[in-house]
Amino acid sequence: MFFDSWSGLLRVVVVGPLAYVALILFLRISGKRTLTKLNAFDLVVTVALGSTLSSIVLTKSVALLEGVLALATLIGLQYLITWSSVRSARVRSLVKAEPTLLAHKGQLVEGAMRRQRLTRDDVLSALRTEGLDDLSQASAVVLETDGSISVLKTLSDRGDGLNGVSWPEASQPVDSRS
Repeated sequence: MFFDSWSGLLRVVVVGPLAYVALILFLRISGKRTLTKLNAFDLVVTVALGSTLSSIVLTKSVALLEGVLALATLIGLQYLITWSSVRSARVRSLVKAEPTLLAHKGQLVEGAMRRQRLTRDDVLSALRTEGLDDLSQASAVVLETDGSISVLKTLSDRGDGLNGVSWPEASQPVDSRS
C-alpha cells in the first residue's frame, strides 16, 4: 500500500527523530566501546538496536516510551556484558573470540586458515594492503576478533604483539609458495 493515513505519516515524522535522538544519546552515554569495530556480539547488539529503532518508528502499537526503554535495555545489557568481560575471563571467552594466527615467519598455518574459512588469497590481500608483496616479509598474520586481518611486519623478542592469539597445535606452518 502506498498511503495509509496522514496520522501514520505524522507519527513517523514525530516519533522517528525522537527515537533517533534517544538512541544517539544512549550510545554517547554508554561510551566508545558500543561503537567499536564489530565482533559477533557487537553485531548482534547493533542489529537488535536497528530493529528496535525500526519498530519504534514504523509500528503504531509500539509507544515511543516503550521503544526508548527497549533501546536503553539493549544498550544497558551490552554495557553490563562488556563491563563483565573486562573483569572476568569466563565472560570474555563467552562473548569474544580469540584472534587466530594465520601465518608465522613467512609460513601459512593451513589448519587455522581452513577452520576460519580463509584462503591464501585472503592472506595475500591483507599483505598487499600493508604494502608487502611476499609472505616472507611478514612476521605474523592474524585474524582479529572483528574479522579484520592484521599484518605484523616485525616481532620483538618478547612477541607481545601475539599475546592472546591462538596458536593451533594441530596446524603446523607449511611452505607459503605451494
